Amino acid sequence: MNAMADKFFDSIKGKKVTFIGIGTSNLPLIKLFVEKGAKVTACDKKNFEDLGQNGIKAKEYGAELLLGENYLSEIDADIVFRSPGTPFYKDELVALRNKGVVLTSEMEVFFDLCPCRIIAVTGSDGKTTTTTIISEFLKAAGFNVHLGGNIGKPLLPEIESVNDDDCAVVELSSFQLISMRKSPDIAVVTNLAPNHLDIHKDMQEYIDAKRNILLWQVPPCRAVLGYENDITRGMEKDCKGEQVCFTRLHETDRGAFLRESDDMLCYAENGVVTPILPRKEIQLRGLHNVENLLAAC
Repeated sequence: MNAMADKFFDSIKGKKVTFIGIGTSNLPLIKLFVEKGAKVTACDKKNFEDLGQNGIKAKEYGAELLLGENYLSEIDADIVFRSPGTPFYKDELVALRNKGVVLTSEMEVFFDLCPCRIIAVTGSDGKTTTTTIISEFLKAAGFNVHLGGNIGKPLLPEIESVNDDDCAVVELSSFQLISMRKSPDIAVVTNLAPNHLDIHKDMQEYIDAKRNILLWQVPPCRAVLGYENDITRGMEKDCKGEQVCFTRLHETDRGAFLRESDDMLCYAENGVVTPILPRKEIQLRGLHNVENLLAAC
């Protein structure tokens, strides 16, 4: 049993809860919150016909629908779950926050309620592959792994079954991170380059969003940073606990690297270098996947 989850779901009974976006990832959340006794509204810019089966399912689950161009300005709620693709500083959302509406997201609530260790990965490239490799490492080691976040599946619907000795492995986008005020136990930042600047107001906002994966860590914690990327390497100053790196172009005494002498992936810690895998045995093609594997290691 997860006492924190029980307390949270008790607290939302009878509350007006709105979900922005009626996409595949929000449907399990809509269903869950209706079942927990919330008065759920699902809103979307699309009309009912364009939503297709998603709109039909949302209605079947018991949600009221709020659709059309002005859907954000018509929200009446106690709690609003922002979809990752909705800009955090959008005027209508700022107005809701100013009115005292709780504006949150699925990942924020999951982080608040999760009783087990959380490993999270972000970056401009490689985060999905790295997240997947980490989850497979942990499964092979015998852990019960909860894989989700930006990788496709919402984790909040299974929060009541998450145990203390499980592991949660999540991929986090800048859109998810921008409003988060909790960081994972282990944070991985693969690399950073200009991305999503059609939604972020500038590159600095994008970088600052990514930094949230580190800024709220509480020791004991670990940060894993890509050494070859100037921006991620510069995030060392944001680390709150143990800091290691991964690199395929240099050797390091604190992290994972590709050893030039024998083309071996290695891990260095406390003065001991442990060979992991010859590069020729990696089945994923491309140098970028060497880096993804080093990050996961």
